[in-house]
Amino acid sequence: MKLDELKPGQSAKILTVGGSGALRCRLLDMGITPKTNVKLIKRAPMGDPIEILIRGYELTLRNEDASLITVELLPEAVG
Repeated sequence: MKLDELKPGQSAKILTVGGSGALRCRLLDMGITPKTNVKLIKRAPMGDPIEILIRGYELTLRNEDASLITVELLPEAVG
């Protein structure tokens, strides 16, 4: 599953970060690294960009960039 496929409120673990060159380096520098948990907070009204919560801060990504990140959906927390 790709990061851009998550629905608001869903959490996932990053498996791989795709892309190449400067884009991949920028994603890694922003803290988007394998084995990191991420949560989709919301989507813009037209669906692009998305806002995620990662490492305690909110980050906005274009869907094009988010589609390069492979994630594994985490089970929903039982409250």
